[in-house]
Amino acid sequence: MKRKAIGAHPPADRSLDRIDKQLLKSLQANGRKSVSELARELNLTSSPCFERVRRLEKEGYIEGYSARLNAHHLGARLVAFVGVRVDRATPEIFEKFRGVVESLEEIVECYMVAGGYDYVIKIRVADIDAYRRFLGEYLSTFPGIAQTHTYVALEEVKSTLNFKFGG
Repeated sequence: MKRKAIGAHPPADRSLDRIDKQLLKSLQANGRKSVSELARELNLTSSPCFERVRRLEKEGYIEGYSARLNAHHLGARLVAFVGVRVDRATPEIFEKFRGVVESLEEIVECYMVAGGYDYVIKIRVADIDAYRRFLGEYLSTFPGIAQTHTYVALEEVKSTLNFKFGG
């Protein structure tokens, strides 16, 4: 998976117009909309609408499409956030850590952060026993880790993939 720097800039050669922004907002709300539905919603014909979607995909504004699954129904009920501090801030340690993180399906998000920790990871597992096993078998054996601190989520207050953007 490609690394995504937070604050990375879009292609420099153009900006999004009003229709591009409406298209992105519509797809963000419902990625299953057909091109004909999108075209009708935006008062376009299907062909130009399709071309816009393909261009936005090619330029990286649309990274992909997926189904949002219900983790509770599928048995992944426990969410834990873990602050991780590495023992040495070297490129080698960061690369080793990244490699391990990318290989573990229990880790659903990971961010390099500024502040008291070097990383914050989000883990989703079945229950506290599964987290304890994950901690003992994987997290505590990560290369170069000096300290971890776990926060177990008691309630999900908000979770969305949608975000506000200009326009």
